[in-house]
Amino acid sequence: QVRLVESGGGLVQAGGSLRLSCVASGGTFSSYTMGWFRQAPGKEREFVAGIRRIGRDTYYADSVKGRFTISRDNAKNTVYLQMNSLKPEDTAVYYCAAVSSIVLFTTVKGYDYWGQGTQVTVSE
Repeated sequence: QVRLVESGGGLVQAGGSLRLSCVASGGTFSSYTMGWFRQAPGKEREFVAGIRRIGRDTYYADSVKGRFTISRDNAKNTVYLQMNSLKPEDTAVYYCAAVSSIVLFTTVKGYDYWGQGTQVTVSE
């Protein structure tokens, strides 16, 4: 069983930056494709970014492309989400997810393990 713990959320002004971290335990981190999702109040959980377990290929939602960067450090069992040029519409709870697959899924159903989430609030 894989356990994921996110951190790094908070309150930031529009145009600011935050870096989210997700530490994994209980599995072989390098064997997992990792994803970041977010859920705003009253909306469905949506894909933000993903990084493949092999080759480090990445993929981003159009809404964050050019502003967010996903990366991973397998030695630290950690995946990061660097968020720059934040906008009020980025306000949401951000979730880390993992799946033991080479496929980089962009849907909630594609992932087997989830963290508890970390709140990101971007003010005007």
